[in-house]
Amino acid sequence: MGKSMTGNSVGVVETRTVRVVEEDSPLRLQSGKTLGPIDVAYETYGALNNEGTNVILICHALSGNAHVAGWHREEGKSAGWWDDMVGPGKGIDTNKYFVVCSNFLGGCSGTTGPVSVNPATGKPYGLSFPVLTIADLVKVQKLLLDALGIKKVLAVIGGSMGGMQALQWAVEYPDIVESCLAVATTTHLGAQAIAFDAVGRNAILADMNFADGEYPPTAVPDKGLAIARMIGHITYLSEQGMRSKFGRELRNAKDYSYDFDSEFSVETYLDYQGRSFVERFDANSYLYITKAMDYFSLPRDYGSIEAAFSRTSSRFLIVSFTSDWLFTPKESWDMVCALLADAKDVSYCNIESPYGHDAFLLEPEVLGALISGFLARTHARVRGSSDHVRRQSSSVDIVNTGTRLRVDYELIESLIDPGSRVLDIGCGNGDLLARLVHDKGITALGIEVEQDLIVECVNRGVSVVQHDIEKGLACCADDSFDYVVLSQTLQTLRHPEKVLKELLRIGKKVIVSFPNFAYWRSRLQLSITGKAPVTSSLPYSWYDSPNIHFLSLSDFDDFCKEIGARIVRRIPLVRNKPSPVRLLPNIFAEQVIYLTTRS
Repeated sequence: MGKSMTGNSVGVVETRTVRVVEEDSPLRLQSGKTLGPIDVAYETYGALNNEGTNVILICHALSGNAHVAGWHREEGKSAGWWDDMVGPGKGIDTNKYFVVCSNFLGGCSGTTGPVSVNPATGKPYGLSFPVLTIADLVKVQKLLLDALGIKKVLAVIGGSMGGMQALQWAVEYPDIVESCLAVATTTHLGAQAIAFDAVGRNAILADMNFADGEYPPTAVPDKGLAIARMIGHITYLSEQGMRSKFGRELRNAKDYSYDFDSEFSVETYLDYQGRSFVERFDANSYLYITKAMDYFSLPRDYGSIEAAFSRTSSRFLIVSFTSDWLFTPKESWDMVCALLADAKDVSYCNIESPYGHDAFLLEPEVLGALISGFLARTHARVRGSSDHVRRQSSSVDIVNTGTRLRVDYELIESLIDPGSRVLDIGCGNGDLLARLVHDKGITALGIEVEQDLIVECVNRGVSVVQHDIEKGLACCADDSFDYVVLSQTLQTLRHPEKVLKELLRIGKKVIVSFPNFAYWRSRLQLSITGKAPVTSSLPYSWYDSPNIHFLSLSDFDDFCKEIGARIVRRIPLVRNKPSPVRLLPNIFAEQVIYLTTRS
């Protein structure tokens, strides 16, 4: 039955149902209307630990349900919708965590929704069901956790519409949620996304079988719902993915049929998606769910994204995908900026993927590594009994497995006061920040562009955001960091003046290190061989070097005067020796560390 039926599957699971709202005590919804009774279908995986600190709530997207992992006996060929991610040893490891996933309110897979029987009429609700919001869905999920006796949640995780729910959880229940993992999502739908939803709903409403939402099971509005699914599915794919998967290939012929039947592969694929969706989904539910997505807007509900996130106390992992044009990387970056503006603990990665919006279901390796590392470090912090223990549990093993070969790291660390807030630009694998967290109890944030290094940082417990520093950090306030570190990166920047001015704005002190291109060995190689020098601090050939600027200590001294930076300390170094070079440092220093401030 496929790879997920092997030993790393949660195996056969059962969907259970619990009543969370009674008919005589209905739930008041955001619209002002009330609803009761409310039953919730849910599944759980793994075991709750004695401390109750290992609960993970997974929120599903538009077409999902409670069946996130494993197999149902009656559905032997159908794995859970995120089975690649949830299970023993997987990104969300059920050997470590107690995982809960429920079908949300308004769904059609066991939780109360338009298909449920209205006790007042004895018939399905249909369009008499009240209109819902994401906040309503989250409120019912909270009632489910109450019914299960769960007081704290290690993480709320969701992709797409599930990510909206995760964000709502973090904003509305800051005392319950330890961390929020929002994947391929947004704080509010834009006009284009609302437009696609509207077209899908209109296709359903225009179906001759819709019958004002009171269609019988034998005559459902299948054409309208299938078209709605086709429209939605187009938004889930990327142009690159569709081109590589389908191109202009004909499905069952070598030449055009010159009629209006589906003949291109992409057409027959969408036909299949529409037909299969009708078999498992309800048209009325589709109307209500897409409307809930349209209404979701943290800026509208709380005044701004920043105001919404100011209510939170969670750690955040924000993930986007490069080819997602439905919920774009820009929307995720806006979330990151709002969180950074309020000094929240946030990590961010924009995963390279050709799969478009659907990538959150199709990239289990990279996404799984990010989620696994983030959860492990969050859990270690939660289980710590003091700040000291939390620091040790999150980074001591990392320091012990690292090597102290970079003497500039040792000296940079000596310049930083304990308990400081430190930003490391081009932080690499997070080694320096992990040491500073462990040795000096700093609050750390790294900025890095390489995806693999982002994953390493997250697994080390270092908060990191993927960003090109040359685009600036407008989201960071003046003096928002005690120290900003730019280690061995200055010479690789296209616009060093712009970057240094920005770092001096947001950092009270800026530490810069770089190789000295005027080092005597470099001069000698160039003068004798007539070729670009290669040294221990400049180990690259001319054609593969990331260095695009060539500067000396004297150059940087002049540069600081030009941009209004004051040099507090200059530490010239040679090779791996910690003692500063005293004699003619512009010639005999191989690299240098500067501590600077604004004049």
